[in-house]
Amino acid sequence: MNPFQYQSGELTAENLPLSTIAEQFGTPCYVYSRSALEHNLQAYEHALQGIPHLTCFAVKANSNLAVLDVLARKGAGFDIVSGGELQRVLRAGGDPRKVIFSGLGKTEAEIEQALNVDILCFNVESDPELDRINAVASRLGKRAPISLRVNPDVDAGTHPYISTGLKENKFGIDIAAAFTVYQRAAAMSHIDIVGVDCHIGSQLTTVAPYLDAVGRVLQLVDRLSDAGIKLEHFDIGGGLGVVYNKETPPEPSELINAVKEKIRGRDLTLIMEPGRSICANAGIFLTRVEFLKHTDHKHFAIVDGAMNDLLRPSLYGAWQEIVPVTQTDTAGASPDRPEFTYDVVGPVCESGDFLGKERVLRIAQGDLLAVRSAGAYGFVMSSNYNTRNRSAEIMVDGDRATVVRQRETIDYQLSLEQVLTD
Repeated sequence: MNPFQYQSGELTAENLPLSTIAEQFGTPCYVYSRSALEHNLQAYEHALQGIPHLTCFAVKANSNLAVLDVLARKGAGFDIVSGGELQRVLRAGGDPRKVIFSGLGKTEAEIEQALNVDILCFNVESDPELDRINAVASRLGKRAPISLRVNPDVDAGTHPYISTGLKENKFGIDIAAAFTVYQRAAAMSHIDIVGVDCHIGSQLTTVAPYLDAVGRVLQLVDRLSDAGIKLEHFDIGGGLGVVYNKETPPEPSELINAVKEKIRGRDLTLIMEPGRSICANAGIFLTRVEFLKHTDHKHFAIVDGAMNDLLRPSLYGAWQEIVPVTQTDTAGASPDRPEFTYDVVGPVCESGDFLGKERVLRIAQGDLLAVRSAGAYGFVMSSNYNTRNRSAEIMVDGDRATVVRQRETIDYQLSLEQVLTD
């Protein structure tokens, strides 16, 4: 579903005009749709009906407490990659028994924290991590449930920064070595082997790489079963793509139905870790045009949002659609809004500070722009670079808007620092 549509020439979030949100809460800001988050989660839940399953939202995509709360209320589990994300899930009312702990640098403190709240499983990414988890569990007198994150050496065909399933990537345990590591884990005093995990990358737009990876990992599952190591779940990770521009990613049902066929006949709970596909198109980034700068070579729309607010375009060259909040057309356009091809840039002192390049827009100073598909990897990657305050986050439910994260202030930023006393 698309919760951000034009009504009478005004772009709305569900039933609320974005211009009203900008007037009430200021810009730049992130705006999320509660109904879209719920709808996108339900797409997975509906497709997974009929088999044992768990949908674990990837918290790294959007860790706002209200977002996590909306999903927890609908029964979602959570995929975390830090102790801080675990605290967010617990604060938002998430069930620790539905938490998968991924990430390849888990500290002793994080492992202890997770064991003490009885999470569902650790996704182990190296031999030393396995040793550390066993040691911490032994010290606490607990048994640690683990799966191995297996690297199947499958090319997801995505940007190299978001590819995770190749031998040269830092993630996971080489599938050729995984059987031996499982045997070692089975002999450890405080380890319970409960599953297997793989994750090959992000923004995948076909099911073929998934099925390739699933097929390779199932061979390992069968070999382990023959050796007496029975697994309870198969976590196929996340990474299903969304539409930013002209992509045509499969629906969750297309992927899940194909995976169901692959695992048919095996007594395995299917776990998935979607992030982007649940929240990306459930959010927009709202920004205002400060100046229009025209040179002999370029036209620039200088906006109040910047790379510190939305890093993806600068970091990966990611493309996100940028649209005016108020529609204009050729017949009805006023003279102060001639059409130009703009680079939409922010005020940060870097040439890499842009939200989009070569965008055909009919805009004027003071206009509002919306950057679509900003609900994933938007605010979570923001910073205070140039001593800029991080944006407010707003949740819309029908015609009601709630501030779910206050805009930062300079006083807040500086409260964390101090000058020398001598």
